[in-house]
Amino acid sequence: MAHWKRTPTDSYPTETSVLQAETEETLLSHGKPSPTAPTLQKNAHLQFLVRNFSQGFPSRYTSQDASQPWLMFWTVQSFSVLQVGLDPGNKQRAIDTIMAWQHPEGGFGGGPGQSAHLLPTYAAVSALAVVGRPGPNGGWDQIDRQKLYKFLMSVKQPDGSFLVTHHAEVDVRGTYCLLVVAHLLNLLTPELLEGVPAFIASCQTYEGGFSSASQPYFTPDSPPTLLESPRPPLGEAHGGYTFCALASWVMLQPYLETLPSTAPRPHISTKNLLRWLVQMQGVESELGGFKGRTNKLVDGCYSWWVGGSFALLEALGVHGGGGVAHEHGEEDWGDIDDTLFNSKALQEYILLAGQHPAGGLRDKPPKSADAYHTLYCLAGLSSAQHHVFPSPERRSTVEKAWVSPDDDALDALRKNSFTAALSWIEEEGASKFVGGPGNRVNATHPVFNLTMTHTETLMAHFYGQTVPKRTLTSKQPS
Repeated sequence: MAHWKRTPTDSYPTETSVLQAETEETLLSHGKPSPTAPTLQKNAHLQFLVRNFSQGFPSRYTSQDASQPWLMFWTVQSFSVLQVGLDPGNKQRAIDTIMAWQHPEGGFGGGPGQSAHLLPTYAAVSALAVVGRPGPNGGWDQIDRQKLYKFLMSVKQPDGSFLVTHHAEVDVRGTYCLLVVAHLLNLLTPELLEGVPAFIASCQTYEGGFSSASQPYFTPDSPPTLLESPRPPLGEAHGGYTFCALASWVMLQPYLETLPSTAPRPHISTKNLLRWLVQMQGVESELGGFKGRTNKLVDGCYSWWVGGSFALLEALGVHGGGGVAHEHGEEDWGDIDDTLFNSKALQEYILLAGQHPAGGLRDKPPKSADAYHTLYCLAGLSSAQHHVFPSPERRSTVEKAWVSPDDDALDALRKNSFTAALSWIEEEGASKFVGGPGNRVNATHPVFNLTMTHTETLMAHFYGQTVPKRTLTSKQPS
């Protein structure tokens, strides 16, 4: 591996540069040539997930007591990505547990009796998309949507941002979580979305990625008026914030379509964003993994937060195959791959460095596996294997099947949002699997990180619609 180019140094060692060099040495030791293709150790990962789900998490997880919905979502969605379904008994156990987190005044908390919070609300609703069902004790119809909407509006701020919970901070991750919940449960209104696009746009940094929030400025009038500028972003560009901001921006496009042509249109720079995303992929000595910030170490979770962002760009007209090679034959990866990132290298990072020998997936060796990295490494692997893109033909099909409720003033917004969310489809023949088809995992929805089936089933229920049968397509997006 000596011929692999290492990260250059300036001959002035620092703690950071030493750690980078040590990380590259460790990663290269895991990337040594082998006579056998790398294998996704599905059984080991399933055993890891089953232990957590059935026996409970190890004692070190007590620090995540306020993240119980996340632990549930990471676990059940990992099962889904690995193509494993839960039996009815375990699904009911999960539903009963999730519903114990619902706050009496709306939304979900991090555990029983805990305050409602946007992030665990997203995790709880997403977990219910996997394990829940309509009807008594199914979870879906036990969500108090009226109180939930009231909670969402109660954390909305004058600049279009949202507090993650009452008396707390603004964070673009909270905005993403809120928008996903509102989309899945049919809670979208102009009042909820007003000002949100401008807030999202204000979080883009000079690098091209997005920060956690921005600083609003108001006039001294009474009541004060929000100034369009300055609205400087707070902090540096970060992979997690960037995914949440970009996915939010994609979700907001149907809302922007409903606004009058004279309404102000915030914008983001997809050119700068693409440049930043591409630069986050590690070099050969980092096995092609992704990092979350400039000059930071690669980390398996950014396989999704950054690697999964390329599919989202397709919804904004930036095409590159979603990160998946379209040629045939394992030997053709490097010659014909015209995609925006090296999906082969990302798969290799996850398979060679992301898997823990005892089961579960991790940040990088020699770290331990955990529920968080297990899901986001698997989701990143999915995004590198499959080309899922928004199909105009699929959107038209879903749109034609839409049945408008009587006297619904929000019909245009809901119809646009529903059809856009369900327009994503997997391209037939585009999937590529390092190590062969045995390493295949399920495709996931690029916006919601749920399987297509779970997304369609949940949204069809809450919007009262019948979704046309979905098929693969061999057509490229125009």
